[in-house]
Amino acid sequence: MPSNIVAIVGRPNVGKSTLFNRILGVREAIVHDSPGVTRDRKYAEAEWTGKQFIIIDTGGFVPDSKDVFERAIREQAQIAIEEADVVVFVVDAMAGVAPLDKELADILRKSDKPVYLIANKIDSAQREIHAHEFHELGLGEPIQISALGGRQIGDFLDTVTSTFEQHKESEQVESPLRLAVIGKPNVGKSSLVNALLGVNRQVVTDIPGTTRDPIDSLLKYKNEEVILIDTAGLKKQRRVSESIEFYSALRTLKSIDRSDVAVILLDAQRGIDHQDLHIIESALERNRAAVIAVNKWDLVEKDTNTSKKFETFINAKLGLYDYLPVAFVSALTRQRIFKLIDLAQEVHREQSKRVGTSELNDTMLPVIENNPPKSSSPKEIKIKFITQVKTRPPVFAMFCNEPKLVQESYKRFLMHQLRDHFGFRGVPLRLTFKRK
Repeated sequence: MPSNIVAIVGRPNVGKSTLFNRILGVREAIVHDSPGVTRDRKYAEAEWTGKQFIIIDTGGFVPDSKDVFERAIREQAQIAIEEADVVVFVVDAMAGVAPLDKELADILRKSDKPVYLIANKIDSAQREIHAHEFHELGLGEPIQISALGGRQIGDFLDTVTSTFEQHKESEQVESPLRLAVIGKPNVGKSSLVNALLGVNRQVVTDIPGTTRDPIDSLLKYKNEEVILIDTAGLKKQRRVSESIEFYSALRTLKSIDRSDVAVILLDAQRGIDHQDLHIIESALERNRAAVIAVNKWDLVEKDTNTSKKFETFINAKLGLYDYLPVAFVSALTRQRIFKLIDLAQEVHREQSKRVGTSELNDTMLPVIENNPPKSSSPKEIKIKFITQVKTRPPVFAMFCNEPKLVQESYKRFLMHQLRDHFGFRGVPLRLTFKRK
């Protein structure tokens, strides 16, 4: 992972997320006219002329605010400044110097970090005159850009990365395990990530929907690196009324796509409902291995069989997905939270497992012979050969005389037998049937 860190800070609605997106070349952060849309820090890896760096988009910085969100946003921006090697301070050139700009400039001057003052929204030479008043902030010559239009972005990046070293191919290492923490709003996703990290890296309040963008954090566990992706809470489509909520739901699905394993959080006091099942399906339909974490377990009255009964109840609800491992945790008390990491690493190994062709056929063909597939036509279905053609997720090719006649119920039987004999705990399996 690149060692250079660039934090983008500024008061609300000056164009920080637009600049973040411009640098990445894709629409990553949520951009919206409403101030305060970006609440948490958002990390992404970027590159400019062979120089790699991590860029952090932060919520609008509001010093000394008593508002619950603005206070949390301020704390996150301060953490980003502390982490950063370079700070990019964005101001709205068309709005002029605001009192909040002056307060933030005072804070940045004391940070002892290289600070680049960026006068945004200058989309033509005629508007350059508006940048000069920002000299009074005492942070040097303003760099004039238009994040929306892309004006002078290259010159800006040349300046910001001037002290960064060129990336060397030999420095690349195997990517760490990526865990997406997903679940309904307010089940404790950010609290769990914070508990694992041991610090408050996400905005945590008791208001559902606080996390809107997915957040990546690096956890070092047993000498291995694990990337935790905290995501916005998924809601049923009919409940997604705000456009921001809609974008967040899409972003959560993208987070699942770029993860290796999904940690699906349930609320111990609420059990499992249709919305939870929809979230589980979202992960498994995207061929992601998954672990179920029952959070807030400290609030449940227990006896010696409580966890066993609860797991049996969950498996009954899961039906076809009863192969997912279940852990009972408490983000508040940190009870068994690292068992989740162990489970995630275990299922990640399982989805990377390859079963030898001879072992597959020696094991499965007798099972098939004793339990042959039923046919809806006079033709008899004969499966003659099996081989694993892919991992992550595991895909098995079954060669038979009539592949189109194999019924769904028999496919489920075969998957169940594969799990019984070879494991694949927490891993979705895929079967393809081909004519021999």
